[in-house]
Amino acid sequence: MRVLIVEDDQKAAGILKRGLEEEAFSVDLANDGGAAEQAAAAVDYDVIILDWLLPGKQGIDICRELRLRGMSVPILMLTAKDALEDRVAGLNTGADDYLTKPFAFWELVARIRALVRRARSARSPLLKVADLTLDPVTHVVTRGGQPVSLTVKEYAILHVLAQHAGRVVSRAQLAECLWHDDLNNVINLVDVYISRLRKKIDDGAEVPLVRTVRGRGYRLAAEAE
Repeated sequence: MRVLIVEDDQKAAGILKRGLEEEAFSVDLANDGGAAEQAAAAVDYDVIILDWLLPGKQGIDICRELRLRGMSVPILMLTAKDALEDRVAGLNTGADDYLTKPFAFWELVARIRALVRRARSARSPLLKVADLTLDPVTHVVTRGGQPVSLTVKEYAILHVLAQHAGRVVSRAQLAECLWHDDLNNVINLVDVYISRLRKKIDDGAEVPLVRTVRGRGYRLAAEAE
């Protein structure tokens, strides 16, 4: 199993890494939000262990952004915050489990294995719109049985459209998939990504699926509105 540890305390991260490697885990380290997001986008991890208190972007914000991208990797939050409202906030943001510091190493190992078992036994159902198929677990996309190669951001936007298939999704909602702090500056990029998706998904297809709803946004559907 491959694990990503996001922890700015290098000593604590090193101890966890050595311990998990002794238990036959493959472990990568990231010490801040930017490194964590890059690693999560590049590698198909089985679990992400995410510290709440990080320099710059907080762990809870990283968790939120990974979920907005459509990533379903199990996330275990580590934190010294033990108040009920903090635990609820972490879980509501998209974390799958929550462990309060200090914790026993063997409890961490048991929780990681439980999360992996749960994820493998409850694979997300495929999302289908006409002959377009998305696998939320592997991020594999096909149209008419042929694979469609998408970037991380292209997939994130398509995933949101597929989740709301047949319904209009506003440009502001889709802009959130680009995980940028200033939505006003990034919202126009949505049109760019929609254009790219059309070229990859609809070019050469008998029925276009990515549709513009003038003045409202976009929708993924086989039929025109």
